[in-house]
Amino acid sequence: MKKPKKCISVEEARKEQDEWVKTRGKDIREAEGYEDTREFWYSLDELQEYLDYVREKSKEQGVEKPGIRFYLGAYPKTKEKKSYTTMFLSPTKEAQGDTESTEEDTDPNNYEIEPMNITHGGYPPKDY
Repeated sequence: MKKPKKCISVEEARKEQDEWVKTRGKDIREAEGYEDTREFWYSLDELQEYLDYVREKSKEQGVEKPGIRFYLGAYPKTKEKKSYTTMFLSPTKEAQGDTESTEEDTDPNNYEIEPMNITHGGYPPKDY
């Protein structure tokens, strides 16, 4: 199998992670008073199962080019728990109109298919 076109090098991934830690990670640490989760893990089986589910549900709806959008969220803060970051996957459907994508016509979320959460986030976070 050929390597996908959008792969980046390990070095580029490390640079991007380091930049996040030095900027946004630092701001979150200072504002919240603790180091937040910044990496999330899914098994390939979980991801494949969800991708298959989205593909099948999209097909039933006549959506020819489904996609997945990744969102960051945060769990509610309680007396017992800090408000750690989470990530969830949201199905999308193709934008109507031109094939040229702009901010106004990016693929919209498909709210007829449930998002996926329940990830495993590293705490303390694992550096890349």
